[in-house]
Amino acid sequence: MVINSRTLISVSVAVLMAAVSLVVQGQNYPIKPVRIIVPFAAGGPADIYARMTGLRLQESLGQSFVIENRPGAGSIIGTEVAAKAPADGYTLLMMSNTHTINESLIAKKPYALMKDFVPIAPINYSDLLLVVHPSVPAKNVAQLIQLMKAKPHAFNYASSGNGTPYHLAAEYFKSMSGVDIVHVPHKGSSEARTSVMSGQVELMFDAITTMTPLAQSGRVRALASTGLVRSLVLPQVPTISESGVKGYEATIWLGLMAPVHTPQAVLERLNSEMMQLTGRSDIKKTWNEQGAQPMSMGLAAFEQYLNQDIAKWAKVVKASGAHVDP
Repeated sequence: MVINSRTLISVSVAVLMAAVSLVVQGQNYPIKPVRIIVPFAAGGPADIYARMTGLRLQESLGQSFVIENRPGAGSIIGTEVAAKAPADGYTLLMMSNTHTINESLIAKKPYALMKDFVPIAPINYSDLLLVVHPSVPAKNVAQLIQLMKAKPHAFNYASSGNGTPYHLAAEYFKSMSGVDIVHVPHKGSSEARTSVMSGQVELMFDAITTMTPLAQSGRVRALASTGLVRSLVLPQVPTISESGVKGYEATIWLGLMAPVHTPQAVLERLNSEMMQLTGRSDIKKTWNEQGAQPMSMGLAAFEQYLNQDIAKWAKVVKASGAHVDP
């Protein structure tokens, strides 16, 4: 096949025009409101930080970022909605390590995270807090474990649903401490929190960003945080690791993804905006005061982080024996 110079020029111009179009698309984005689907109930960390993030992106990009809560089935309902949305950059997914956990915990899902979505950027991470209702006669983790071992199956723990970090944090704790407690999943973290505060359920692992005020007011008793070092917002509360369950660590982190085939230029624009946002000193100060630490990564680094987290939680799921029926 002979390619004449006119054909070669035409192909080159077409390629150049396509490249220019992608650059312009990224520069002009967004030209209409963007929705962020939050597959968790209102009032939890994902919802709170989605709204904070959306507001900051709205300020910098000049378009509305509308938060749409679609909770249920351990984030699967809302995530499926996002997966089926047009890949044009106008539907984003607020995700967490619930999603990386679910890759091994739930075999049958209507999507595959790393095939049906592409990473945009992480947002922040925070420790969890192990809390009990004040009626539970345990002042520390060692006493709680002693009570649980004395009465197997007598203690229940609440979570915001199967596959959430709160669920796996408790299963990980069960596996490492040798206790046997019963999982009581709820429709969202607010509902789970209410169950513990009312005494209907004895304990839960919850985000330190939302549980700290309740612990400080005495509505629940904080026994330990889940990082490897004590939290800056509750420095008087020991970690689970230093309380006898050595090496225990479980945090919750948040990030943004988009449906697969979203234009690369749009992904790069959003990633750039997010890196600027999480790098702001005022954001870091505000989030640190709430117990959250901003995260900042490029597209490739965040993709690698996601794959590593999927592998990490697959090991935890296997070791704990946790499972969720499809």
